[in-house]
Amino acid sequence: MDSKNIVVIGGGHNGLVSAAYLARAGHKVSVLESRCSVGGAASSDTTTFPGYTLSTASYLNSLFLPEIVSDLDLKRFGYEVILRNPSSFTPLPDGRTLLLGPDMDANMREIAKFSSRDALAYPRYEKELGEIADWVAKLMTMTPPNIPPCSWRDIENLCALARHTLRLNPVQMYRLTKLLHTNPAEYLDQWFESDILKATLLTDALIGATKMSGYVLLHHVMGEAGGARGVWGYMRGGMGGISSALRASCEEHGVTIHCNAHALRITLTGDKTVSGVVSKIHHESWKNPKRNFDSADVVISAISPTYTFATLLSSYEGIVRDVRRAIATKDNNSASMKINCVLSGVPDFYAMRGTEIGPQHKGTIHISPSVGYILDALKDYRDGTPSREPMLELTIPSALDDTLAPPLHHVMNIFLQCYPYDNKPDSEQRKMQYFEGVVTNILRRYIANWDAIYVDAQVLSPHNLEQEFGMVGGNIFHGGMGLSQLFSFRPIRGMANYRTPIKGLYLSGAGTHPGGGVTGACGYNAAREVLYDLAPPPEATSRDYMFPG
Repeated sequence: MDSKNIVVIGGGHNGLVSAAYLARAGHKVSVLESRCSVGGAASSDTTTFPGYTLSTASYLNSLFLPEIVSDLDLKRFGYEVILRNPSSFTPLPDGRTLLLGPDMDANMREIAKFSSRDALAYPRYEKELGEIADWVAKLMTMTPPNIPPCSWRDIENLCALARHTLRLNPVQMYRLTKLLHTNPAEYLDQWFESDILKATLLTDALIGATKMSGYVLLHHVMGEAGGARGVWGYMRGGMGGISSALRASCEEHGVTIHCNAHALRITLTGDKTVSGVVSKIHHESWKNPKRNFDSADVVISAISPTYTFATLLSSYEGIVRDVRRAIATKDNNSASMKINCVLSGVPDFYAMRGTEIGPQHKGTIHISPSVGYILDALKDYRDGTPSREPMLELTIPSALDDTLAPPLHHVMNIFLQCYPYDNKPDSEQRKMQYFEGVVTNILRRYIANWDAIYVDAQVLSPHNLEQEFGMVGGNIFHGGMGLSQLFSFRPIRGMANYRTPIKGLYLSGAGTHPGGGVTGACGYNAAREVLYDLAPPPEATSRDYMFPG
């Protein structure tokens, strides 16, 4: 296979994964990243609050593919997941609590405080959901076929999907169909009676979404970065630990990475084939930014499909008009706000007192005491207003990772639903009023010493997420994860296999299958398809074609 010049636009984790695999295969690869550091949403920030390390956007790891960790030898470059036990803490205003984690016997004892019936049902629920999640997780590393098929490769991928589908027995197929097509709140009603348990589980069906979805529920329980299905962990050094390990692996394989490099235009030849990328590179020692042209046999866009076709290909309206229109119709709505707090001490929860690190501080802390609370938050969003009682997920990674804050100090992440996208001139003022007037009042209800330990906060609205990370509409998944925008319909029908109508242009960002979350799967799959096109192996199939080792 002849070496090709490959340019990857976007140094987020998916772009870095693609770059590493393609360089490992012998190609000359360069990455253009517009920010001052790689990683995109999977990055760590040490400058906003000196002495503290923040996971700016993403904040937990479970979905990142173990295949990538192994293939790229990321542990050698500092990749380390810190497991959490317990993994979940739900305090109630009346002082009762629910702790859940990897110990099923302990889970059953906790649930029995609210319902002995639910305690017996919970292991069955976990087993059935786990079986479905195992099957769905294997779809993550498959290339979706275009429907109808557009090439022989699509037919190969369709056959691979058919073989995988046959691995589900009829009962499992029924359960999967039921989960995907049933309102998650109603689905949980069929399993459990205790409100606190249902509310705790229901949060996974809404994180990052604007509509509750059975698939989003599955999406949050099918990772195994911690070595077991559904286990979530902290990255040592923050989520930037993933990206820094990927960068080191890329550089070892010869990838050239340019930060502060803003891609301006993808250039094409007369026959609708990519020829290169025009970029503007900033450097602190330069008086003016420098324009640069990288010639390329292959261009991989690891950024939003919307930005790719609306901006980078704006000079080729006649070629991309139909694609641009189709992408513009996709759901990019967002209701997610990310708040990063620095604290001078440990939160003292009314429901489980203590200013020393305890089980209540180690996992995800759910401030969503009932199903009705969550539904009301969603209703406010649908009415076009920020939720008066938002759903909050708190995590305190410094409880397990002492590299993130000075001694006795802590960092706390807050992931909030539901706050609508707002790009009006006063949006910055409005978000801070919301944080100070709504969010902090809720925290005071649950944390006895909040005012004493609170130091400062970084508040990122959906509009901020769009500006900083290129997430159109602030959608953390680069597009909704409803059934109409998954697998063969992601990002749009006819472009499911990471290829575009332009020869040599591929997509590998979260707007492609399997969607958002720090999985690396989009970059992994896209790299495989590029390698297939550059040197298709004899009698290759979707099932047996592997990366060269």
